[in-house]
Amino acid sequence: MAKRGVFPANSSHTFFTLLSLLSFICFARTTGESRGAAFVRRLDPNKLGLGKEKLSHFRFYWHDIVSGPNPSAVVVVQPPTNASTAFGMVRMIDNPMTERPELSSKLIGKAQGFYASAAQQEVGLIMAMNFAFLQGKYNGSTITVLGRNPVFSKVREMPVIGGSGLFRFARGYVQVRTHNFDLNTGDAIVEYTAYVFHY
Repeated sequence: MAKRGVFPANSSHTFFTLLSLLSFICFARTTGESRGAAFVRRLDPNKLGLGKEKLSHFRFYWHDIVSGPNPSAVVVVQPPTNASTAFGMVRMIDNPMTERPELSSKLIGKAQGFYASAAQQEVGLIMAMNFAFLQGKYNGSTITVLGRNPVFSKVREMPVIGGSGLFRFARGYVQVRTHNFDLNTGDAIVEYTAYVFHY
């Protein structure tokens, strides 16, 4: 009497099916890994000229000018209702950044981006802007800020999420304090203090 095998009668078909499936999985995994290696790889930071990380402190005054014949902040989306918080309003900015609170003091850069009224129960903005520096060794470099600004709080804080030029790989935060707000014109002078890690 013939000995019964471990596999059933159609065992060769089952074996080849399993072998084919295993080969396909291995091929797919290998192909995926080789594709991944084609678009991403590890780099030595020194090869990019990145030295020791530094922490820099900046203080300047941000001028939000909404009045007059040449405003630096203009509404590009009107709020859909007349709510006191102007919920839904979007304003594009090219605001001067100066060394002192006076607009006539030294211009160190421009804050370019937009802010939008993003709160229904309070005046709260979402702000996205680049601090584009125009002076000294920072000329042409930018710091990018994105965050929430509840404008009537005494001190607000927003994160630094990146930068360009001398501020590549930047991270940190800004603290914001209103220096002056003109109820008649809507113009504001705001003190920005920034703490930025960069290379």
